Amino acid sequence: MKTKLIQFVSLFLLLLVSGVFWGTWFTLTRSIEHFSAAEFIHIGKIIIANVAVPMRILMPSCILFMFLSLLFYPQKKSTGFYLNLTALVLIIITLLITLLILVPIDNQIKHWTVAEIPSDWESIRSKWQLFHSVRTFTSLASFACFTLSVLK
Repeated sequence: MKTKLIQFVSLFLLLLVSGVFWGTWFTLTRSIEHFSAAEFIHIGKIIIANVAVPMRILMPSCILFMFLSLLFYPQKKSTGFYLNLTALVLIIITLLITLLILVPIDNQIKHWTVAEIPSDWESIRSKWQLFHSVRTFTSLASFACFTLSVLK
């Protein structure tokens, strides 16, 4: 019973985390190059403000519960166990992409204005777009692996 509860909480948190990334990728990241500098700055600042605090709670909680799920997985050395482990590794990669690449870019964007935007802002935006896409798909792969581990 404890294992099922931990798996449920893990899956729910992972759904929320992946959903934030999927929603942003699906609605914004795929078309970001069509926005003007002013629109990019405006949208970027709003999204950064919206997700900064909630994701500081969701991501660590998700990783903690996924780790607990791995510890309490009933059949070590099974396919389900290794799917759970793969899911955990993928969500940690997702976190590292966020912290090491995207947060520093977000911190730059927070200080941009239309009057004072870096001359290479489009290349920064392209890097932002690429790593948002990579992060989205590592989180979705994590969700798929974790879901399969629960179903095994």
